[in-house]
Amino acid sequence: MSIDPSAFYGALAHPTRLRTLMLLGRYSELCVCELTYAIGVSQPHISRHLAQLREQGLVTDRRASTWIYYRINPALPDWAKTVLHETQTGLQSSQPFIDDTTALSTMPNRPDAPRCA
Repeated sequence: MSIDPSAFYGALAHPTRLRTLMLLGRYSELCVCELTYAIGVSQPHISRHLAQLREQGLVTDRRASTWIYYRINPALPDWAKTVLHETQTGLQSSQPFIDDTTALSTMPNRPDAPRCA
């Protein structure tokens, strides 16, 4: 798979996309409702950024019933995977990434609950 380096680093430059990628790197797969809850943004806001990440090939999605789950694209080139991993390692103990993880861990009605949509 070929990724445009400028688009890749551009994705990391926006706070919402960076926070989304860091959460996906930590949890492997999350639905839109989990991302909106953890980051504290509206559903249209996160969906717009997820669409950009998907168009750039950085994330993939799958539908399961009424939910759409996102994950980092496993077909990313090794250099991109390394950058994401090192970024995750470097940022996991700083703000706002600590708050995102804490919020997600306390989220009621996570994906399999009927009210998560």
